[in-house]
Amino acid sequence: QVQLVESGGGSVQAGGSLRLSCAVFGYTYSINSMSMGWFRQAPGKEREGVASITIGDNTKYADSVKGRFTISQDNAKNTLYLQMNSLKPEDTAIYYCAGRFGFATILEPNRYNYWGQGTQVTVSS
Repeated sequence: QVQLVESGGGSVQAGGSLRLSCAVFGYTYSINSMSMGWFRQAPGKEREGVASITIGDNTKYADSVKGRFTISQDNAKNTLYLQMNSLKPEDTAIYYCAGRFGFATILEPNRYNYWGQGTQVTVSS
């Protein structure tokens, strides 16, 4: 059974940085045989795609985070990362990592097969 476990969330002031990690367990192959993504959900809002990465380190970002967030993965550790810089109060949300079969950078949540439990990120002004 594939399990995704996020960590690294917390509270920071605007302009600060956080690095989220997502460890993948129970998957026989390296995570570079899947496409991975980060999503977030703020209170009262729908879950939205933040960043996606697939084979060849092809990436895709939501417009709201371009230039501030960087998605990466360590295939040897089966771990996905999200480096978040220049954080804004509107980045406050629960952040989830997810995985899907297929090689495409997709930001639609309903296209993903596996999900983590989420980690809270709070940015104060």
